Amino acid sequence: MKRNNNLNSMVISALLCAIGIVIPIISPLKITLEPASFTLASHVAIFIAMFISPATAAFVVLGTTAGFLMAGFPIVVVLRAASHIVFALIGALYLKKFPNTMSSFKSSQVYSFIIGIVHGICEVLTVIPFYFGNNMSSGYYAKGFMISVVLLVGVGTVIHSMIDFYLAQAIWKPVTKAVKIPKAVNAN
Repeated sequence: MKRNNNLNSMVISALLCAIGIVIPIISPLKITLEPASFTLASHVAIFIAMFISPATAAFVVLGTTAGFLMAGFPIVVVLRAASHIVFALIGALYLKKFPNTMSSFKSSQVYSFIIGIVHGICEVLTVIPFYFGNNMSSGYYAKGFMISVVLLVGVGTVIHSMIDFYLAQAIWKPVTKAVKIPKAVNAN
């Protein structure tokens, strides 16, 4: 039985990695606020992995990061993807400890906001060395640090993260009712 559960978890993790790689590559749902752009649903696979377990979350983040690297994304994008390990592990560990977090709208939104802040801080910290090393597109410098890095990357990531979290919840609830998925959270 344990072997089947491990195999099931590995297959689900691999599918989430594939989804996490494909969405940013082919999605037409991009919002561009020069110089930044946000691909809606690009974090959904990571959030769903967080709902399952910390190990699944870590695997999906590492898999999607490797996928971005192999797909030839700019290194700053690859490292921003790698920074997701922080919010994904913190979030998944929290959900494991408090599995009823998603049982109410209020607690799930507070959780989403806090995870979004951690997500935004990690992405800003990733972009800062590139910005000050003059390794960003000219659009970043035209808007200045506060607008392009703090507002667009930081605050934009918080908003983007919360939207993707909501989408992940909307997918998660009916899927877990239809398919047996190992899970760390209770979502009513």
